[in-house]
Amino acid sequence: MARPIPEKKYPQHDFIGGLARREAGDFTTDKRVLLLIGMAIVVGSGGALAAWVLVSLISVVTNIVWFGHVSIVPSSLADAPRSAWMVVTPVIGGLVIGLMARFGSEKIRGHGIPEAIEAILIGGSRMSPKVALLKPLSSAISIGTGGPFGAEGPIIMTGGAIGSLFAQFFHMSAAERKTLLVAGAAAGMTAIFGSPIAAVMLAVELLLFEWKPRSFIPVAVAAAVSVCWRPLLFGSGPLFPTHFQVSLPWWGILLCVVMGIASGLQSGLLTTLLYRSEDAFESLPIHWMWWPALGGVVIGLGGLVEPRALGVGYDIIADLLSGHIVAKAVVLILVVKTVIWLVALSSGTSGGVLAPLLILGGALGWLMGIVFPGEPGFWALLGMAAMMGGTMRAPLTGTFFAFEITGDGSTLVPLLVATVAAYAVTVLLLRRSILTEKIARRGQHITREYGIDPFELTRARDIMISEVDTLPASMTAADACEFFAGPRETHRYYPVTYEDGTLAGFVTRGDALLWQNDTELSDQSLGDRISDASIPVGHPEDTVGFIADLMISTDAGRIPVVDPQTRKLLGLIARKDLLRLRSSLRTTELDRRAFLRSPAKAAG
Repeated sequence: MARPIPEKKYPQHDFIGGLARREAGDFTTDKRVLLLIGMAIVVGSGGALAAWVLVSLISVVTNIVWFGHVSIVPSSLADAPRSAWMVVTPVIGGLVIGLMARFGSEKIRGHGIPEAIEAILIGGSRMSPKVALLKPLSSAISIGTGGPFGAEGPIIMTGGAIGSLFAQFFHMSAAERKTLLVAGAAAGMTAIFGSPIAAVMLAVELLLFEWKPRSFIPVAVAAAVSVCWRPLLFGSGPLFPTHFQVSLPWWGILLCVVMGIASGLQSGLLTTLLYRSEDAFESLPIHWMWWPALGGVVIGLGGLVEPRALGVGYDIIADLLSGHIVAKAVVLILVVKTVIWLVALSSGTSGGVLAPLLILGGALGWLMGIVFPGEPGFWALLGMAAMMGGTMRAPLTGTFFAFEITGDGSTLVPLLVATVAAYAVTVLLLRRSILTEKIARRGQHITREYGIDPFELTRARDIMISEVDTLPASMTAADACEFFAGPRETHRYYPVTYEDGTLAGFVTRGDALLWQNDTELSDQSLGDRISDASIPVGHPEDTVGFIADLMISTDAGRIPVVDPQTRKLLGLIARKDLLRLRSSLRTTELDRRAFLRSPAKAAG
């Protein structure tokens, strides 16, 4: 008859390194999201107010510099007089920005979105108060003195900084700070363009790097709050209200594809030229502080050719959509805007890319619309959406953005077709987008493909080794030393079990080395030696993600899997088993087979 095992011999191995098991469900979001929602209301209001401040600053600088009076009413640079002052002004603005970046914060350089992405991915979503102050100020100076940029990039950076700074007053994780950072960015974009859906889509496609209720809901709340503030700050209704009589022939959808392909090629060309221009600036034998001033020379000369190419250019977008423009002016704006935007942006000044992309894509679409059926303005809208979706690699953002700024729901399907076509072209032609290439050049790799984490989809029972070599708890320490020193090949770790299969603990080759010279331990059983040691264990229904976190938090290379009721050992998971799961995921991507084939072909 087997010797009875004392009750104390059954240690409760519940050491899990501070982790908490969750009940399986579709999402991991908990009630803490309610706190984030409350904070998103504050951040959304702050982002909307910041957008109003930025737009007002741009108007103030524009009116002072070009028209000699103080006003927050927007002005078009089409009315600016052609003179030497048109060349000098952008140079002065570039010089001021260079000084602000050199002695203030270098993070104000560029169009804002790459900097926001960097803060999210490598900065723990922490932004400094200096950036929140200097970014809108530098952008107002840049755009107000003629810089061919939009306000959306700077407001994304500024709104993000507001969300990040607010979050830093509280005890929050990096993931929670990211949620509020992106909420502020979405609120700022919503306030300027009146596009809450596109702002949320931009967050999902470009900034969050996830799609979880924990982040999605607060960002949507911030955008909704911002759009509620918009009538008070900017007025109500679409930014460019239009209503096209869309009546394409049955083959018209193919023309939408052609429009998307053309915009994708245009996007690829602009991205390539932009970074070649940046390389040219990098080769200059002068400090980067002076580059914006050099870019200002090109901006000023371009302004002499076509003043409307300077500044944000919302009036151009309105004319392209309404058709109140002629082909010669469209060609001139397309050429001049392309040149000065590429040079100005690559010089490291401060300003956004969205408005210029809308103008350039809209100009190409308008010109193609001359020969396509329907109104040129309709094709201009498709060109804007396709250029935005393809260049930023955000097709849903481009589609909803074009719909929201016009309020014309009849264009949704053509918009989606053109935008996805442009997206496909740029994905196939370019490894990086205009936004991520800058980050990649700084040594950071970014992937923008979302997928289900296989570690969260798989249970411990699916990857554990069921046939586990164990040592009996009744084995003496001397026998264990002899076992590890013997000629047979052994593992470094062995689970120790009682006669009924209950897990007692672990013994390692290192333990045996410590015991072999201690004669007082030679007669003690392994059960006595390890009964007081608590080890991390998993359960069959635990996700592999929980097992991996358990390995990290407890610094354990192997996790035994036990029955949660009986504590009997069921299996063992090692790090190499996690790697096998990664390998199986690759197999689903790369293993190509045909299962429905004719018998003759199958035999062949």
